[in-house]
Amino acid sequence: MLNFALRFCNQRIYLIMTIDFDKMDGLVPAIIQDADTRQVLMLGFMNREAYDKTISTGKVTFWSRSRQTLWTKGETSGHFLDLVSIANDCDNDTLLVKVHPHGPTCHTGTDTCWGEENTPIYQEGCPLQFISDLQDFIEKRKAEMPEGSYTTRLFRDGIAKISQKVGEEALETVIEAINGPDDKLIYEAGDMIYHLLVMLTARGLRIEDIAEELRRRHDPEWDKKRRAEKAAKLAPN
Repeated sequence: MLNFALRFCNQRIYLIMTIDFDKMDGLVPAIIQDADTRQVLMLGFMNREAYDKTISTGKVTFWSRSRQTLWTKGETSGHFLDLVSIANDCDNDTLLVKVHPHGPTCHTGTDTCWGEENTPIYQEGCPLQFISDLQDFIEKRKAEMPEGSYTTRLFRDGIAKISQKVGEEALETVIEAINGPDDKLIYEAGDMIYHLLVMLTARGLRIEDIAEELRRRHDPEWDKKRRAEKAAKLAPN
């Protein structure tokens, strides 16, 4: 059973998930979510042909139940949904499709089909989500390397220069922690975290990898295991 997200970055990924199209006479619901803001934009339906076209073109395509035909969102309005990833649910009969929308999603002109504004969820009480979103943006910079971008310049300078910047910003953060006001400390800590995200991205790592390492260490048994492993390595053969 394949039940995972297919992610689309620089290269199109052609993989076939096990999707149960039989439960609804050849259709499955497709929940459309903005990959950046995490807001749900709309609900559509896909058959196998719509799914395959979505994969091959990178533009979200549905099956119209009223017109009995395929339709690519935005083919008339220009408000396309650029595919970022597709995830299959636990029963293999519902898709979560993350996208980058071009303009409003609803045919009425609103951002979502529920009349909501497509604003980041982290603005509603989840500010830490922005750290992950920011790294998504940094990964996009690395993929596209637009001219005039500071992030582009960092990637072109290479991992040694990026690492040096992390060290410099860490030192400035420490200085402000000792002698500076809170706003200066927050400012320098922000610089440090940004350059850390760039460094992780340059190495193909994610901030979530750091979170998982900290979660692992939070286990009360972690330090006991670490000490035991260290002692075993130092013990004479």
